[in-house]
Amino acid sequence: MNPDRQATSPEAVSSDAVSPDAVSPSSSDPLRSNCDLADSLASSYRQTGVLLTVGHELPSRQAVATALDLLRDLLLPGSGGSPAPPSALLHSWLEARIASLRVLLTEQVCRGLHIGCPAPQPLCDKYQADATEMVGRFLNQLPELREDVHQDVQAAFEGDPAARSLIEVAWCYPGVRAVTVYRIAHKLLRLGAQIVPRMMTEQAHTETGIDIHPGAQIGKSFFIDHGTGVVIGETSIIGNRVRIYQGVTLGAMSLPTGKTRQQQNRKRHPTIEDDVLIYANATILGGDTVIGRGAIIGGNTWVTDSVVPGGRVNNPCRG
Repeated sequence: MNPDRQATSPEAVSSDAVSPDAVSPSSSDPLRSNCDLADSLASSYRQTGVLLTVGHELPSRQAVATALDLLRDLLLPGSGGSPAPPSALLHSWLEARIASLRVLLTEQVCRGLHIGCPAPQPLCDKYQADATEMVGRFLNQLPELREDVHQDVQAAFEGDPAARSLIEVAWCYPGVRAVTVYRIAHKLLRLGAQIVPRMMTEQAHTETGIDIHPGAQIGKSFFIDHGTGVVIGETSIIGNRVRIYQGVTLGAMSLPTGKTRQQQNRKRHPTIEDDVLIYANATILGGDTVIGRGAIIGGNTWVTDSVVPGGRVNNPCRG
């Protein structure tokens, strides 16, 4: 036995070593019944109104994920996991998926429109009609949406020498996945859908580590390389042929507590003009900040001032 080692009696253990979160089975607080707990929670719901949706279901995460898989199959056939159809059955395959998508997405958009409408009322029929109209208009734009996605895939292929094929880019690149979901969600948001667009981009955020608000305005041939940790805020405006790397933030200036809501309808995030290149971990903040066409923003930079077209930012503390 090690002579330097001393036995420790239970009495020698300091009371500080006991977790403050530890709860004794003999606590004096009485256990509450299911009925009592239900009463307390119901009272809390009535006081705050948070998530009180009696009479209506919220959009389903699983259904929204299924809708995204159907959309990815339509925009990039096969990338959603379904086998590509034989050419002789292509038209029937497309028609069946569009029909399934129309029903599924209309229901979820309708549920999203009911947010803030806690009980059935005459407006419910109007929400159903509005959702049907929104989804119909969205589906009308699928050919143009597919062209936008194809240009993003092409930009990623041309921007990354490690890419071996367009199929590899479309199937494997997290930036392409995140931007594809953003383009879907952005169109639905512009048409008036609520909740569902945010659910879509947050699913992509979970899958890829890339956080793009569906309200951002992003031009054609957009490429996010690697992508992990990228954040693009709601009022960001991004031009054509922009390329950014992992860890880039297009964000807003922080505000004191209580002032945030005052900025809700103002431009809070930067504008990135055409052909800009932003390297890894750059942070660009502010609604008045404009990065001019063809500028290059170096890695690990902090930018809160505008940059002239063709400008270069290499120092880590600009602004």
